Amino acid sequence: MSLFSTVADFLKPAPPIDPSVVKALARVAELGDPMLKLASNFEKALAFPVQYALGYCDGLIAGLPGPIDINRQAFSNDPLVHALFATAGDIDQMLGRSQAVRDFLAEPGCWESDHFYALFAARRQQKKQLGMVQQGDVIQNDVPQLVLYFSDHTLIEPSCDFDEMRRKLRCTALDSLLHTFHDHVATLRNEREGLRADVSVERAHLTVLHGATPGREYEVHTRHLAELDTRLRERAESLMPDQLVESLAEFLQTPEPALCLSPYSVTVDRMGVVVDRPDGDLNVHTLSFPELTARDKRQYLAMLARISRDEALEAVETVRDQQHRFMLI
Repeated sequence: MSLFSTVADFLKPAPPIDPSVVKALARVAELGDPMLKLASNFEKALAFPVQYALGYCDGLIAGLPGPIDINRQAFSNDPLVHALFATAGDIDQMLGRSQAVRDFLAEPGCWESDHFYALFAARRQQKKQLGMVQQGDVIQNDVPQLVLYFSDHTLIEPSCDFDEMRRKLRCTALDSLLHTFHDHVATLRNEREGLRADVSVERAHLTVLHGATPGREYEVHTRHLAELDTRLRERAESLMPDQLVESLAEFLQTPEPALCLSPYSVTVDRMGVVVDRPDGDLNVHTLSFPELTARDKRQYLAMLARISRDEALEAVETVRDQQHRFMLI
């Protein structure tokens, strides 16, 4: 390549930022931290990291299984759905009590299809108990067992349009990353305020000691004050706009610790009792599903669900009737 070509390439204007990235950058400034917008290189430094994070969120959503039907029939026929709920009636309770489902059914768009899609999440739990085990013709009582069950059933971003739901979930995943970074910045600010208070106390103490005869105690507190000043200066520098942008860029390019999917597999019988191996028993099934780890560090089973609109409407009305009767009683 000639020198002229090299110079010409260098002088070319930067390609325009993708519209999806521009929209995401606005979200970054809104949720990440207002100070980010004050950085001199906000868009230039974050354009690629944001694009990378969007691609990561796309891959995360693409890795979710489903859509899987969640209804009473699936409770009888699908071992995974059967394990997710204690009874078929619990499916109706989940649908009826879900604020996301209620809001969705209140919109005209819910009538575009007989079914809608959503991200289904639930926390995997285990408990120990004593139960019965049959080995051949022998039944043993009070055998220690480990039982699998699920709690905190949640439906997120319900939509009649499957692709639209996935797009919303991608935005939700990015929001989760930005909230995590926001929490990190809040922690740094709290540490800075704590250090400021410690410095003030230490200076006041040194003022008292200064009037006394200088000695070992005065030297110790002087060194401690210098250490506090150094740490305070480091925290203050890390909260400057350019430093925040640099930290966010690094965070968005390594999002796995803050948001990831991990495969999980377990073998259970119809009662949810964990078994070591199937052994050809038709009532024993190996369940495989991904678990999502997000901001609160707790793990949730995550999959895409398909739900009947009419069943959801009926469930909402049933729960409302139950709540009304409870209020009257």
